[in-house]
Amino acid sequence: MSAWVDRILGEFPSDLARLWIAADPDAVLLDERILAGLRARGFEVLPFEDPIAFRAEYEERYRQAWNRGEEGRALSLVLHLRSAEPDALPWDYLRQARTVYLSLANLFPSLSYGVVRQVAAEHLDALFDAHTKHASGSLGEAATKDFILTHVFRLAPHLISRADDLWRELLRLHHRDLILPPVLIEHMARIIGANDAFTGLPISELLSSKASTLRCVQDAWYRYLKDFGITGSRIAEATLPGHGVRIAIDFAHPDIRGLVDVMFLDGTLHPLAVHYLPADLPAHVSKSIAIGIVKDPAALRNLVVDSLKALVETLPTTEATHRDWGAFARRFGEAIARFHSLDTVRAKGLQADIAQLQRLADERLLAWMTEHYADLPSLPAANAPAMVHQIPRFLALRRTAGEPRVALLVFDGLALDQWVEIREHCGAGFQPAASCGTGFQPASWKTGKMPVPHEFAFAEGACFAWLPTLTAVSRQALFAGLRPREFADALDTTHRESALWSRFWQDQGLRPGEVLYRKGIRCVEQLDALGVALANPAIQVAGIVVDTIDLMVHGAFLGKREIASRIASWCESGFVDGLFALLLDQGFQVYLTADHGNCEAVGIGRPNEGVIAEIRGERVRVYRSALLRAESAGQCPGTFSLEVPAWPPDFLPLFAAGRTAFVTPGDALVSHGGCSVEELIVPFVKVSDGR
Repeated sequence: MSAWVDRILGEFPSDLARLWIAADPDAVLLDERILAGLRARGFEVLPFEDPIAFRAEYEERYRQAWNRGEEGRALSLVLHLRSAEPDALPWDYLRQARTVYLSLANLFPSLSYGVVRQVAAEHLDALFDAHTKHASGSLGEAATKDFILTHVFRLAPHLISRADDLWRELLRLHHRDLILPPVLIEHMARIIGANDAFTGLPISELLSSKASTLRCVQDAWYRYLKDFGITGSRIAEATLPGHGVRIAIDFAHPDIRGLVDVMFLDGTLHPLAVHYLPADLPAHVSKSIAIGIVKDPAALRNLVVDSLKALVETLPTTEATHRDWGAFARRFGEAIARFHSLDTVRAKGLQADIAQLQRLADERLLAWMTEHYADLPSLPAANAPAMVHQIPRFLALRRTAGEPRVALLVFDGLALDQWVEIREHCGAGFQPAASCGTGFQPASWKTGKMPVPHEFAFAEGACFAWLPTLTAVSRQALFAGLRPREFADALDTTHRESALWSRFWQDQGLRPGEVLYRKGIRCVEQLDALGVALANPAIQVAGIVVDTIDLMVHGAFLGKREIASRIASWCESGFVDGLFALLLDQGFQVYLTADHGNCEAVGIGRPNEGVIAEIRGERVRVYRSALLRAESAGQCPGTFSLEVPAWPPDFLPLFAAGRTAFVTPGDALVSHGGCSVEELIVPFVKVSDGR
């Protein structure tokens, strides 16, 4: 354990009390390493958000068992209160519990509390070490900002004086997926912007937006190649006009070149598919640009091979964070999408390498999940959701931050590699089908088509779906903003989804007429009617289910390669572009996610039909008793089970291990329900108008 984790865990000695109260206004406790440490000591943490719900869970799962002299769900329970004042809690809690006060102001006494409280939880470890070793005396606000930038983010804005310095630090920042707090972005922008060398550059935007920075770098790369007489097109995506600020980057600089090469490998940047390469290109130039261009199909295959090797070398460990797994899954999705773009012969030669990486990644993920998955639901969602059920809470926070109209697109069953496929086809323009008779035409549609395509920008992330990765479980959790235990009576159906979505937003102060829910949206012909509904100025929040991918997965057998081809054809219909444009033109802030992904699997046989399963999925079966689950497990040795506190107590899944399924032995299919990387970690993307 780190010094920071040990410091917080030291506040919770074992065997001192059954019930604890953590008065924690800064959510110090909601760090997955701290939560894992508490769980290892026999503690469970339960947020005090709804007094009635907390009382019911505390009485049913903990106090009654303790009164009988039993251990119950845990040795001790921590009531987590997002306040420094526990006095408002019920008297019996205060009388029974041991109270711990956690505050960043007390934990970092030498630093400005107003700045420290904006630092994300994953950085407090490094900050605590730096504070212990280097903080001397009391630092003011500006000095605290410099201290955190130097010791946590390894950034020194006062030393950034040349273009090479700026782009090196921007690439380092965004390659590591570091998110600077707004207070530090403003501080850096003020210091860097004072240098005349950076006049006209949107420093704040480049520091805060990975998507904006990458668009600038991508555009600069194409123009850099053009200066050498190299022409071509971006792989699998149309070249779009106007990528914002046009800048020049010295890609020959060794620090910049090293970072850019890695970003081409992991799919963050896209190489140029070369149409013309001058024969007299100097050898040193050819060598330096090699990884950022694709001269022929063999070169693309080599890029996939190198990407797979890099992924194997960077597999997260059991000590990784959920953000590490999200970043890995996104790189994995990029590699799989590139693999599917290869011709049949070249792809076949890499199938064994893909399968090996999938096996290693799934094994490592399962090992990680046994230690950390149960803690994910408790993590804060202010910066980004860790799990899909936190997305409504995140959107509610975005509304209070100045995004009044918010739309959530749920692409049912969309895996990260399939999101890459969709992303690469967006913005090429489309001609929608004739109007369905409503007379509605979005502002960007002219005489039934878009002659000038929208240019979309994507801020890409990832989050975890709910296990089992079934629509009735994970998609309902997503729209309800609840854990499965909190809608236990509807886990075998989606019929309450619309009501759960509406109820969440009514709890946030909206009226029913201000909340929209639509499902079964999948083709251009439906956009007219959807547009009429969205044009209602009363609508503040929209939840839209696009189920095309799920229909492809559950149709006649298709491998993921064939599904990728069908997704490309679907995108060419203009539906996805039209949906994005429709929402953006109506003034919505657009977020896209999935309830689960999908993976290829091979049958291992079905449990005996005499064994009753409440839910019979292809990758998972759910039982109401441990005895029935054990009986099925005995019939199918290639299975495993997990225990997740957020499930109802009589919700007992049995998962098919590896890439297998409960179907006829040897049969191949694409399915979901299990916990492979491709099923469990899904995209979470903000879609913006990049014009």
